[in-house]
Amino acid sequence: NYIHGISPFAVSIGLLEEDEVVMGVIYEISLDEMFYAWKGSKAYMNGKEIHVSQAATSADALIATGFPYYDFSKLDQYMSAMDYFMRNSHGLRRLGSAAADLAYVAAGRFEAFYEHALHSWDVAAGIIIIKQAGGRVSDFNGGNNYLFGGEMIACNANFYDEFYSIVNKYMAEKP
Repeated sequence: NYIHGISPFAVSIGLLEEDEVVMGVIYEISLDEMFYAWKGSKAYMNGKEIHVSQAATSADALIATGFPYYDFSKLDQYMSAMDYFMRNSHGLRRLGSAAADLAYVAAGRFEAFYEHALHSWDVAAGIIIIKQAGGRVSDFNGGNNYLFGGEMIACNANFYDEFYSIVNKYMAEKP
């Protein structure tokens, strides 16, 4: 987005100790919003505590996703998942910044996010901010390989089970 002058765009910095994210900062430049959290803290935006949404169903959810720009191996799965969410939720958004999407989940603007072909630098800061804001993260199989595994689900805790089952159905690798 930045290269084309389109908002949102963000600076995202995550601090890792071994393979655990212990601090994260996302600065969404166009709105002058700084999201941050560290291990043992609450999550904040511009000094005010933030929390994930409390919505519990797809019918009450605004969902964010992103499209990979280099790995199109799951394009058909994306289309199927998008079809489901477009028909069964408040809507689906693709803003073009995974960091901003994750910050917005932490702040309760989106209920959930999923994407494939992510890098650790896209998600590290958002992981801890969402967790400290009361949310959950996983890979498409419900596991913990979301930092380096290239795929991620981020969601409020109330909606996680339903959201995970839908994303897993459409997006997870099947044996």
